[in-house]
Amino acid sequence: MSYTFPRSSDLFARAQKSIAGGINSGIRKMEVPVPLYFDHGQGSRLWDVDGNEYVDFQTGQGALLYGHAPAGMAAAIATQAKKGTHWAAQCELEIEVAERLQKMIPGAERVRFNNSATEVVLAAFRLARAHTGRKLILKFEGHYHGWADEGLVGFAPPPDQWGTEEEPTRLHPSRGVIPEVLEQFVVVRWNDIEHLRRRVDQYRGQIAAIVFEPVLCNTSCMEPVQGLLQTIRELCDRDGMMMIADETITGFRFGAGCAQTHYGVVPDLTILGKAIGGGVPFAALVGKEASFAKILNGQVVHAGTLNANPLCLAAAKWCLDQILDLGDAHPHQLIGLGQKMMSGLRTLADEHGIPLRPQGPGLVFHTTMLKPGAAEGPVTSYRDYVQRQDAPRWAHLRRCLLEEGVRAIERGLWFLSLAHTEADVDEALKRASKAFARHAAEWNA
Repeated sequence: MSYTFPRSSDLFARAQKSIAGGINSGIRKMEVPVPLYFDHGQGSRLWDVDGNEYVDFQTGQGALLYGHAPAGMAAAIATQAKKGTHWAAQCELEIEVAERLQKMIPGAERVRFNNSATEVVLAAFRLARAHTGRKLILKFEGHYHGWADEGLVGFAPPPDQWGTEEEPTRLHPSRGVIPEVLEQFVVVRWNDIEHLRRRVDQYRGQIAAIVFEPVLCNTSCMEPVQGLLQTIRELCDRDGMMMIADETITGFRFGAGCAQTHYGVVPDLTILGKAIGGGVPFAALVGKEASFAKILNGQVVHAGTLNANPLCLAAAKWCLDQILDLGDAHPHQLIGLGQKMMSGLRTLADEHGIPLRPQGPGLVFHTTMLKPGAAEGPVTSYRDYVQRQDAPRWAHLRRCLLEEGVRAIERGLWFLSLAHTEADVDEALKRASKAFARHAAEWNA
């Protein structure tokens, strides 16, 4: 029998009387039939307040690389909590975490801590502008760099406001943004090297930095085409721009050296969030010593009362040690499990005549639901994704999966965690077979 959610429905109705919109992050309202309330998790599994149990591939929007409620992490936090939760001062833990990051990531010569990746993005942009004396940041269409005014420029414009092929719009999806912010950005199409070169040449000498997700995970799941990241490095070196890798999602999922090592580049600055804290509010900016010069000499302000919070540092130290202990075995196991899950989902889709097409490196992947008549083949850009993704049909299948105990992210992204096993994938595919059959029987465009 499919899951129902009466207790979550009651709590959501109650929440709307005190919490604006009933939720504390806008994306959570996308969940249907109701934003769910959860009671506890363990490893790869999650239980909601109605007692429904899920094989979880949402994993806290990717933050829970180590699974739900790992005992070692809980013990590390508890030990620190007994010593103190906050000092607004220094402790040895922050040095230990910073030294681990130096060991793991090429180019991580210096480190600064924050509480969210959105904050780190703002610090990186400020540093880049101060370092170069230029105002423009080049970013890619569909890439997400936090929810602040600067991070969302050009993120998800509707088709009627895309701009031209050569001049993608700098539209911001939120009201209330200072208009002048939009003028500080150049937007470029992802995975088009020649377009990137033309845009950089167009604004040559005015661009402070190029920022990017090494794998575009906030719109579908698009790996960079061959040579793209190396071209970004080349252009940054040529023109004195900073190369900023936003590894909020990809950091440590691709191994100790993150996605930048996996794809063979060394950025000037790297933004780290999510997995670095394993679910606690923790983020870091790491990079070359020269890139931090304006912080080191005091010309750039970087502050925060809760920066390097000891509870979060205790969690981060534990998380990084897990990655170090795995050595070269990581991320190969995650890739294999993810590819098995992708293959199983594609098989189910074909059996039921559903145009679902998983794509991605495995350890994270996206399930594209093709519109009628849409072309086959990998999705490689934001516009390509919007033109081919049948969002309403995916939403229906996602609900069917949820009600059979398989939880993916609303936008179609799936994360494998280190807690997932072959048995979890087998169980998830067994449950998914019921969801696919129900979707095939019920869906009516």
